[in-house]
Amino acid sequence: MWCVPELDSRYIERMEDVLEVYARPLRSAEPVVCFDERPVQLLEWVRPASPARPGREARQDYAYFRCGTANLFCAVEPKAGWHFVKATPNRKSEAFAEALRDVANHYPNAETIHLVLDNLSTHSCRALEVRYGVRAGRRLWRRFSVHYTPVHGSWLNQAEVEISLLSRQCLGNRRIPTLDKLDQETAAWERWANRQQLRIRWRFTVPKARARFGYDPPSFSRSEELCSTPKGVAHHEAHLARCHPGRGPLHRRRFPGPDRRPQHPARHEVGRHRQGRHARLQGLHGALGSEGLP
Repeated sequence: MWCVPELDSRYIERMEDVLEVYARPLRSAEPVVCFDERPVQLLEWVRPASPARPGREARQDYAYFRCGTANLFCAVEPKAGWHFVKATPNRKSEAFAEALRDVANHYPNAETIHLVLDNLSTHSCRALEVRYGVRAGRRLWRRFSVHYTPVHGSWLNQAEVEISLLSRQCLGNRRIPTLDKLDQETAAWERWANRQQLRIRWRFTVPKARARFGYDPPSFSRSEELCSTPKGVAHHEAHLARCHPGRGPLHRRRFPGPDRRPQHPARHEVGRHRQGRHARLQGLHGALGSEGLP
């Protein structure tokens, strides 16, 4: 598939992890929720549109005013047909944390919530800690079992299907000028979709992925590198392994003595030259002072 840049072990591991989550049966104790966001441009008419009337179609002017941008957080439980849309001014970590809290509040009795996310920088526990504090943020994050899609693998997130439905059935080519109006329109679509219980029938499974991409079942242990090792440390170790095969993990250079670094020979010679020049100038000043200057 053209949307897969490189099919390596890391990509396969995350892809099969997400697909195995999708294969789980519907359980209220462990709901599977897909979460994503999309930007929205707020536009206003320059001239109001002319409605349709007998014998004439509706008329719309092509010109518009730009009224800024907004963001829509979208979540869906595909097998249950539950939909969630939240309009926010932006997609910063504080807005993400509040949207995630709303999702958690919808499942007060769930043992864990399987949450499928992409690799956006705000999709982390840190965002919840910034918004609610370390203790409360971590307590909220522990309610979720997070499953990240592979890098360049957002097509595996069923929230993309949710966004497509919202765009075609609610937003379309309409011009929405304000955040309040966007919130009203998306809330109305959310209520309608939940009444209809629109479900997503996901047919791409692990066996189909192996047949489509032509690889054998992987032999790696699941999530050892991705979950047990911090992301930055794992990336640094992988970089060292590629560039310096002989070095161990997290190798650091050791310099002789505390707070001492080896000095370049040329710099050392320049330092000696400056010290000698300073000594000669001091001797010259002393000699002139002893002779008595006017």
